[in-house]
Amino acid sequence: MLDFTSALYLGMRHPAFLLPPWHSLSLGKPAALREPPGAPALAAQLAALQGCEAACLLPSTLHLFWDLFGMLAGERLVILVDGASYAIARWGAERAQALGLPLQVFPSGEVAQLRRLAAAWKDRTGRRPLILADGYVPGCDGAPPLAAYAAIAQQGGGYVLLDDTQVLGVAGAQGGGSARQHGLHGEALIIGASLAKGFGVPLAVLAGSGGLLRRFMAHSQTRVHASPPSAAVLAAAQRALALNARQGDALRARLAARVAQWRAGMAAAGIASRGGSFAVQRLPGCAHLQGALREAGVLALAQAGEGRGGCGALTFLLRADHAPAQLAQAVDLLEHHTRRRYERSF
Repeated sequence: MLDFTSALYLGMRHPAFLLPPWHSLSLGKPAALREPPGAPALAAQLAALQGCEAACLLPSTLHLFWDLFGMLAGERLVILVDGASYAIARWGAERAQALGLPLQVFPSGEVAQLRRLAAAWKDRTGRRPLILADGYVPGCDGAPPLAAYAAIAQQGGGYVLLDDTQVLGVAGAQGGGSARQHGLHGEALIIGASLAKGFGVPLAVLAGSGGLLRRFMAHSQTRVHASPPSAAVLAAAQRALALNARQGDALRARLAARVAQWRAGMAAAGIASRGGSFAVQRLPGCAHLQGALREAGVLALAQAGEGRGGCGALTFLLRADHAPAQLAQAVDLLEHHTRRRYERSF
């Protein structure tokens, strides 16, 4: 099967025989007591890659956002959530809401409305903004206005918190993600991300200022009550960063070429494809084609409730290791089935 359902955008895979051996998969101790071997150095590498002062490793973004929002619930903040933010970060925000922080959702990309909300909360209650957004929302034609979000957070003495899982490894200088791509930095910036997509490793990293990371590591509950990342995961992450240093720019260029090929093919076929220059390409109103493509040996994701008449979208996740001929095969099948449906309507 030709698979367009995997988010390993750069095609990074880490088979066991390519990883260095480890003496113990786990130390049997929480990270608060002792960091796993190699974890501090790896965290420092990831901080530098994203242009941040410091970073901390966690088993998943669920651990990360649950813990981070639990800590931030102790500050006089208001959570302002971009309406397109991903579910896992929102679960963390809802925990902070349950602990007493007010929360409001604003329409994605609406900078003027966000500015009004932040100013109103600051004037009425003295609460500083904690702005939650994704670095990139799959299927959108561009990133949210992150520089504007960061400026509002900084002006209000608060934070902009990015879920950068889609972008880390895939965009920004050396694959450093949204902060490097949009020139974001400073005390107001916090980044939570998984390496599971761009780097192919199920590991989360929290990055930001040195002061915030020291406070997080001192107060983190998951670093006390949950197991840290395993030796196998850390070894895979170390390999991913080594590959990124040697081949990352070439892989990102190859991925960009695949996206350009896809979009040119869709345009020539007269099929609307949303997603801009990112690897996630969404075809509104085409979910009904999933079965026919599967029968022809092509896997894509059907998502209900999107597109004209709520008939759903068909999403293709493009990867650097897709061959041009494979993309051409999928484009030809889509063109064939959409043309056949169009001809049947007459």
